[in-house]
Amino acid sequence: MDSSDTLYFRQLLAGRDFARGVPGAADMRNFVYLIGDTASRECVVVDPAWGVRDIIDVVAADGMRLTGALATHHHPDHVGGDLMGMADVEGVPELLEACAMPVYCNRAETPWISRTLGLESRDLTPLDSGDVVRVGGIEITTMHTPGHTPGSQCFIVGNRLVAGDTLFLDGCGRTDFPGGDVDEMYRSLHQRLAKLPGDTVLYPGHLYSRDPSATLDAVRSSNYVFQVRSIEDWRRFHGA
Repeated sequence: MDSSDTLYFRQLLAGRDFARGVPGAADMRNFVYLIGDTASRECVVVDPAWGVRDIIDVVAADGMRLTGALATHHHPDHVGGDLMGMADVEGVPELLEACAMPVYCNRAETPWISRTLGLESRDLTPLDSGDVVRVGGIEITTMHTPGHTPGSQCFIVGNRLVAGDTLFLDGCGRTDFPGGDVDEMYRSLHQRLAKLPGDTVLYPGHLYSRDPSATLDAVRSSNYVFQVRSIEDWRRFHGA
């Protein structure tokens, strides 16, 4: 499903594939992704949270080496921190304690992640939409998709889209949290993601549906967010 026969790609579900027994992990149903190159044995982790040591162990068991982290957005269930007083989630700080590596986030999300995790801006590597992160011979292209948060971003690897909380197989990310924007979410869905080919496979940030992934053609035909045809209807739908 990808042009490179050396692509390493794993989708891990918190509470099932790792972080088993960690309070809150199974309930939140977060996905963590490992993306790398089997030739160079290098990989990066997308949204490292809930069980950092477990993630590192999965990488090691696969004979890979973790060289970086990518954040789709700043919410604690994706990067760690205080989850609304319900849990103190392991994440990026614990990962950096275990092994130093660059942490990539969208430029607009840098201050939000810094505040969420208590990190200095120098601990983060800002990206702009369209920037490419290279892992061995594998290219990961970023796409800025604001709406859920100001600096939400998706990652494109061949015909795969790692979408974080921008788009799920059913529904999309909420816009009523701090930094959320109803209009930007509409534009991210109907203008930015609309440019991607229909055979692109969507890999969401949570398991909120029966299937863990689906083509964009399938998602566009079944997901209610794509049935809204104008930004005015979208605003009315969200009570904005």
